[in-house]
Amino acid sequence: MVTRIIEGNEMKIPNHLAIIMDGNGRWAKSKNKPRKYGHSQGSNTLEQVCKDVYDLGVKYLTVYAFSTENWNRPEDEINALMDLLRKFLKESIKKSKKNNMRVKVIGTRENLDKDIIESINQLEEETKDLDGLTLLIALNYGSRNEIIRAIKKVIIDYDNKKINIDEFKESMFDHYLDTQKIPDPDLLIRTSGEKRISNFLLWQLAYTEFYFTEKFWPDFNKQELIKAIIYYNQRERRFGKI
Repeated sequence: MVTRIIEGNEMKIPNHLAIIMDGNGRWAKSKNKPRKYGHSQGSNTLEQVCKDVYDLGVKYLTVYAFSTENWNRPEDEINALMDLLRKFLKESIKKSKKNNMRVKVIGTRENLDKDIIESINQLEEETKDLDGLTLLIALNYGSRNEIIRAIKKVIIDYDNKKINIDEFKESMFDHYLDTQKIPDPDLLIRTSGEKRISNFLLWQLAYTEFYFTEKFWPDFNKQELIKAIIYYNQRERRFGKI
């Protein structure tokens, strides 16, 4: 695990950081702005956080961008989010290459427009060999949905006699998840003061440390990131042991 000197102390840096980027709409409302303005500012925050975590030595960053439940939001907000996503994906190829960042999108492609799916595929393909920060974007993602999809894959492999159920282990199930070959998160940060995981990485967060901040996502900055890492270093990760 990477260490850094932070505020005069040697600190362990999480190998994998997960973030629930919450509070864009409430942040915008507090400034008498439309919700889409908050989402736009939140996108800018993500870009800066990617740079900050990479500088600190984080290897994997997973962010909750759009859940399967978010389709229940007002149509105009969904359209604004999809337009913002299109812009983000288009700009990310050049920026990711410049910053040596691999991008992987997790979640189901169902309900996404064809042009968005094509942009996702292009971004993943053109950054697959980059070895700096790996950014995982949870898009149209719900953990229960992910687990059900994984179980269906297991059943297919069982029917095709590719696996022996009697020898099936937890570590083998990992390979059927969207996050296959990615280590579980060490630290989860949720912004906006909410204290729940909202159907995010239910399987992967089994032994993850949680840090909750009152800051809305557009206000999240390196100072708050450092606070989260200091908190992480104060925790004793026992993984079920004494």
